[in-house]
Parts: sequence; C-alpha cells; structure tokens
Amino acid sequence: MHPAPCRRCGGQSIVEFLVLALVLVPLFLTLPLLGKYLDLAHATEQAARYAAFETTVSGPAAPARTEARLAAEIRQRFFSTSDAPIRTGASVGDTHAERNPLWSDHRGQPLIDRFAEQIGVRLERRSNGAPTSAPLAGPAGFELPTETEYTARVSVTPRDIAGLPGFDSLGLQISRHQVVLSGPWSAPNPDEVARRIEQGGAAVHPIAPLKLIGDTVGTVLPQLMLDEAIAVGKVRAEIVPCDRLVEGC
Repeated sequence: MHPAPCRRCGGQSIVEFLVLALVLVPLFLTLPLLGKYLDLAHATEQAARYAAFETTVSGPAAPARTEARLAAEIRQRFFSTSDAPIRTGASVGDTHAERNPLWSDHRGQPLIDRFAEQIGVRLERRSNGAPTSAPLAGPAGFELPTETEYTARVSVTPRDIAGLPGFDSLGLQISRHQVVLSGPWSAPNPDEVARRIEQGGAAVHPIAPLKLIGDTVGTVLPQLMLDEAIAVGKVRAEIVPCDRLVEGC
C-alpha cells in the first residue's frame, strides 16, 4: 500500500529553499568582501615596511623625504592600480582610473574613493631614552644609539557599504606599523663579536649569571667525572659543529 499524498507538504521545499537563501546569500556576498579586506591589510603591511626602510635612507645624494611626500609615494605604489606607472614626485588623486578595481563592494563601488583622507601615513623617530620596540638596542642589549629607531604607521579606512547589514556601519580601520633600528652593529673580527655578546645585557646574553657556577663548580666536578671542564658563558665564534661540516670531524 502506498501512503496518501500530503496536500499540506506541497510548498515545503520552497519554504526550505527560502530559509536557506536568507542565510547563504549574505554569506556569498560577505566572503569576497572579507578577502578584499585581507588583501587591503596585506597591502597596508607592505606599505608600512616600505615607509620604515625609506625613512632611514638619507644622505647627500638622497635627502630625507617629508611625511607628505612619502605618503604620496605610498598611495601611488601600494594602493593604486597594479599597472599604473610609478613616477617620481607624482601623487595619486581620486580619479576612477587610479583606483584598484579589486577593492570594491558587491555593487562595484570602490572601498577607497578618497586617497588622501582614507590612507594615512605617520612617521616617528626616537630622539632620546630607551628604544620602545627594539629591546636589544637599550641597556639590556647592545646599547645601540636610540635616535636611529624609526617607526612608520600606515592606516587605511575602507568606506562603509550602504545597504549591506553589518557592513553599513562597520567603521573598519586597518592599521599596521613597522619599526627599523638603523644603528650599525659591527665588529672587525670574531673575537670582538664574542666580546660584545659576552658583555651585552640580559636580553643578549642571559646565560652570563651562570658563569660564576661554571668558574667554580664547573672546574671541579668534571675532574671527578674524568670529563672536560664546563665553559659557561663563553662565545666561540670560529667553532663550527661537526654536523655542519661535509667531511665531519
């Protein structure tokens, strides 16, 4: 016997489809936007690296660039179209031809339509005191000059997307910063390298406090065990481990 058809179940599939559509359609619209935000974050990271390194480059042949000039270069190199020519001294405007077509919403409207307002660049240089982001340069490290610490901050504020719930009042701001310590750390020979490491601060040579144990117990205990004395805190720059040699030891 076959069960009688249910007259009330005729529209069940349509109702289920509409319910799923309410969930899946916004998902399909937001996934590409999330990818575009991630791409914007990646571009912001690269721009911060470029700004930090370019800030440290200055001299008679390359005078230091102002924050406004470097900001114009960053907007042109990292946030315009990929096939746009890079010209010295040029700046990106707000024309449609200079906008990256990838960074647009589901209607094709650009997420960045005002370069000067939505892309900010700020440069900082440490003038005195301990470095803020390079602990190896301070008293606990190699005591490098703190005035050579440069920080570049790049922030991008994409436009809110009208008519898309959750994104119409998002207020998203993507910020990245990069710190470069341009002070040189050099030594003329391996012995000088070892000396600077051994005399460095706790962040450079944290094993230094154990040197006292190695100089006392470490010289007596190995003799009882018929082993070599323990050398604690000794840097030997010219010794290469056996497993790093092609012929072995």
